[in-house]
Amino acid sequence: MKRHRWSITLAVSLVACFLVLQEVAVRRAQALSNDTYQELDTFASVLAIVQKNYVEPVTTKKLIDGAISGMLASLDPHSAYLTPDLYRDLEVETRGSFGGLGIEITIKNGALTVVAPIEDTPAYRAGLKAGDQIIKIDDDFTKDMSLTEAVKRMRGPKGSKIRLTLHRNNVPELFTVTLARDVIKIQSVKAKMLPEGYGYIRVTTFQENTGEGVEKAIDDFESKDHGKIKGIVFDLRDNPGGLLNQAVKVSDDFLDGGLIVYTQGREENQQQKYFSHKKKDWVDYPMVVLVNGGSASASEIVAGALQDQKRAVILGTQTFGKGSVQTILPLDDHSALRLTTARYYTPAGRSIQAVGITPDVDVAPPKETIASITQQGGEFDENPEIHERDLPHHFQNGQKKDGSPATDENALPAPGADKGDKAPGAKGAKGAKAKEEKDVQLDRAIDILKHWNTFKLQLAKGETQSAVSGEGESKSKGD
Repeated sequence: MKRHRWSITLAVSLVACFLVLQEVAVRRAQALSNDTYQELDTFASVLAIVQKNYVEPVTTKKLIDGAISGMLASLDPHSAYLTPDLYRDLEVETRGSFGGLGIEITIKNGALTVVAPIEDTPAYRAGLKAGDQIIKIDDDFTKDMSLTEAVKRMRGPKGSKIRLTLHRNNVPELFTVTLARDVIKIQSVKAKMLPEGYGYIRVTTFQENTGEGVEKAIDDFESKDHGKIKGIVFDLRDNPGGLLNQAVKVSDDFLDGGLIVYTQGREENQQQKYFSHKKKDWVDYPMVVLVNGGSASASEIVAGALQDQKRAVILGTQTFGKGSVQTILPLDDHSALRLTTARYYTPAGRSIQAVGITPDVDVAPPKETIASITQQGGEFDENPEIHERDLPHHFQNGQKKDGSPATDENALPAPGADKGDKAPGAKGAKGAKAKEEKDVQLDRAIDILKHWNTFKLQLAKGETQSAVSGEGESKSKGD
């Protein structure tokens, strides 16, 4: 017995392992419906047929990767399969530095379309505009090209050249722009003092340390005015979003307690509430937030929180309407899924998915004129903005038009990504410096700050739009 003890122990262990594996297999089988098994059987048949009959040999991995990408792309515009390379790029991008062109893109009507160029990047300096359709990348047509493939094509080492063939609305001919890739280092927070003595903070994207950058700007304003702030213009125009925790942190900087945002999904860990902290020596200084159609996701979280808490006047045009939360789910092979897992809601219980934040004061920038278009034959562009509701496979916000919860089974109850104006200082497609246009939205924001006592009462009563509109109309005649 002693001589064979080790063999007996091994046999018992093998039997135990077999029983455990059998139990796991049974549980997995029980978790999948018969319909799922039938569809998987169909998928396996298609896979075998393709591998046997396709004109060229194709690997199983390539087919599986394509199937996963297509599956996620069919869900909504924001879910995606991230290969190991794309997953690494995403991690680098959230830290604020990556190699490429500096451009936000999406798919609209089957065409690769510019959402917005990022400030101080090759795309921005080359004069790319929201709504431009990218017809070709170098010599390759982009028709039916996935977003992940397009991003991969545009990334590259610093100094390497890339040609984009573009179509612009109301410009009859295609034109080509050659850009040199650069290391894109996004300075997410920019701040300055306006001539009138008000502070100006612009957040271009929500990435790591954005909250710290905003706090530093606030401290600088206080130090320049003996510990006081006369007022702040907070610019979120053309901000495509970013990290949720940074949106919460920035909102917290301007609020003195209360709910900032909450999320609702199918899993318990997707039911989250985020609150601001009570602060000592709190000062409720005047504040105007600028938004437009390029303000998306995290930007809308901040704008919605400040609007619902009546902390600031929201000024500009309707925001993008991306009210969903994407979770990065790593896989064993160092790839990952970017999966939409929840909707987010403002403190008042509003889901802005496919709707957006409606500003308290609606101020649109001047419409583009023929003279402002650099290409020959350009005409008036009526509506260059792209919104969430324009994207294929977008889902609804789960609420009725009056804001109450929808009654369908997929509704979530509510408890009790130029796109906008052209940024100043951008250069035209030929490299000539464009004439700096008057920023009517910023001017109106400053006007509101100057007359803050007039608007404060209306803000508390929710009557800001009518009051400010009347004030603006009386002044606009002399502009």
